[in-house]
Amino acid sequence: MFSQQLWEKSGHWAKYNENMFNLKCDDQNYSLKPMNCPSHCLMFANRSRSYRELPIRFADFGVLHRNELAGALTGLTRVRKFQQDDAHIFCTQEMIESEINNCLMFMNHVYGIFGFEFTLELSTRPENHLGEASQWDMAENQLRDALNKFGKPWKLNPGDGAFYGPKIDIHITDVLKRSHQCATIQLDFQLPIRFELEYMGSGPEERHRPVIIHRAILGSVERMMAILIEHTGGKWPFWLSPRQVLVATVSEKYIEYGQQVAASLTDAGFFCEVDVSDKTLPKKIREAQLAQYNYILVVGEEETTNKTVNVRTRDNAVRGSISVQALIDELKQVSKEFK
Repeated sequence: MFSQQLWEKSGHWAKYNENMFNLKCDDQNYSLKPMNCPSHCLMFANRSRSYRELPIRFADFGVLHRNELAGALTGLTRVRKFQQDDAHIFCTQEMIESEINNCLMFMNHVYGIFGFEFTLELSTRPENHLGEASQWDMAENQLRDALNKFGKPWKLNPGDGAFYGPKIDIHITDVLKRSHQCATIQLDFQLPIRFELEYMGSGPEERHRPVIIHRAILGSVERMMAILIEHTGGKWPFWLSPRQVLVATVSEKYIEYGQQVAASLTDAGFFCEVDVSDKTLPKKIREAQLAQYNYILVVGEEETTNKTVNVRTRDNAVRGSISVQALIDELKQVSKEFK
C-alpha cells in the first residue's frame, strides 16, 4: 500500500486511478498497489548508482490488487487480487538488446517446460507516445534485433506500444488452441524521468538516465495456474503434480510396510499417501487413477518380503516390482527433467 503522492509521481493516479483500490487514513489517501514499478524506482533511487552496477534487476512476487469491473472477472484468469512474477531491470540504452534477449531466453525456457507454444509481437510507438522520436527509434531497433537473434517468428504490431515505450507481447496457445497473453516485456523511458533516476558515468560529474525494462514471464500466477489446469486436463506432470504417489496395500497386514515406503518417498521430497482403507485392491487402484496420482505402488506379501514395490501409472501401465531406492532415483531424474 502506497500513498497518493507516489502514484501521482509515477503517473498512475492520473491514468489508472479508477482501477485501483483507494482508502483514506488520517487524512491521507492510500492505494493498494496494482503494480510494483514505483516501489522499485524508489529502491533504485535509495542511493547513488554507478554505471558499473548496471544492469540492476529487482524481482517481486508480491500481491497486487486491481479493481477490475465485475463483469470482467472470470474464474482464476481475471481476478482482483493476484500475484505476479514482476521484475524491473534498470540498464543503459546500450544494454537493452542483451537484456531483452535474456528475457526472451528465460521465457522460452519456462514455456518449454510447460509445453506451451507461443507467438511474438513487437508493438511500436502509439500516437500519444512520450519522449523523443530518436529514442523510440533506437529502442525499437534494439527490440527488432533481439527478436531476430532469438530466432522465432514474430509479427509487427504498429502503434500498439505503451505511451512510455515499445513492448514485446507474448501469446501462448493451450491444448485447446486458445490464445492467452501472459508474458510481457516492456521498455519504459518515462518512469526514470518522473522519478529523476540517474547513475554516474565513467567521467567526473557525468550523469545518465537509465532505461527500465518491465518483465513478467508467468504474468498472473493465478491465471497461469488456470491455464495449466485446462492445458493438462488434470494430468499434471510429475514434477508439478499435487498427487505424485499413492501406496495401495493389498490388505491390512501390509499397512506398516506401506507406511515405511511412503515415509521413504516423503523424506526424498515427494508427495506420497497411503490408502489404508478396507477397499479391494482393484478399487484402490481405480480410485487412485481417477484422482490422477502419477504413480501407484502396490505392496503385498512379495513386496514386503523383498522390500520392493509394484509400480503402475495412472494410465494403467504396469511396470512391475523394483526396489524403493531404485524408484526414488527414477523419480528424482523425472523431476530433474521436468516430466
